[in-house]
Amino acid sequence: MVAIILILIVLVVLISNIKIVPQAKAYTIERLGAYRGTWQTGLHFKIPLIERVARRVTLKEQVVDFEPQPVITKDNVTMQIDTVVYFQITDPKLFTYGVESPMAAIENLTATTLRNIIGDLELDETLTSRDVINTKMRTILDEATDAWGIKVNRVELKNIIPPKAIQESMEKQMKAERERREAILVAEGQKQSAILVAQGEKESMVLRADAKREAQIKEAQGQAEALMTVQKALADSLVLLNEAAPNDKVLRLKALEAFTKAADGKATKIIIPSEIQGMAGLATSLQEGWQTPSPKE
Repeated sequence: MVAIILILIVLVVLISNIKIVPQAKAYTIERLGAYRGTWQTGLHFKIPLIERVARRVTLKEQVVDFEPQPVITKDNVTMQIDTVVYFQITDPKLFTYGVESPMAAIENLTATTLRNIIGDLELDETLTSRDVINTKMRTILDEATDAWGIKVNRVELKNIIPPKAIQESMEKQMKAERERREAILVAEGQKQSAILVAQGEKESMVLRADAKREAQIKEAQGQAEALMTVQKALADSLVLLNEAAPNDKVLRLKALEAFTKAADGKATKIIIPSEIQGMAGLATSLQEGWQTPSPKE
């Protein structure tokens, strides 16, 4: 019975000292208080009572967000800046034995480095030089943490909080700038609108002038065609009259008809040549003769 108990105790001890290191982890091992080695991913056996796991270290990239730190710029403006540090443990042994509290050490180192960098910059430079500050801090922190087995990959300024009075002044300045840009945009819009209206009026005037000119041309062409038609008809009548070889009486009668048409009932007095006056009497006699009925036989 005792043997069974002893065997069970031995099995429990052996099983409890079998360690499996997961992916992206590393264990630092001590034997009798001294560093023995670093276990990587896989199955390992720890000697009972002699060896122990000093620290379980994660090898993945880690992110730590530090509280806002008060810093003073070159022009004596106090502001609050909080930072975010991305780091990765590259040497588990140095991380375990290099510094007592790595996170506190990184936080203090970040705060002092930030104060040194901001102290050389003025307020405007601080607000507009985030990339420069991030690069300088990453370089300084990476060099300082090499002895701790830590590699700093990135440092980001999360928030830069200036004093309230400066914030109000900046807001007023931004508001004035927005109003100025708005005024410029409104003026440009009005200018473009006026230009478009003027162009529209100009095009309208051009179209009206073109339409009037076309109407005048059409009217002149119509009058010219009408005059040509009248002249052609007159010429044709003269040709026909000439071909008919009229005598003097017919010519005088035609002249009388022309004077009658010229009067058109509107003239009160017409001077007729003497040679046509005789024809007028003849025409009257002929007309009366045509209207008088002939006597019955």
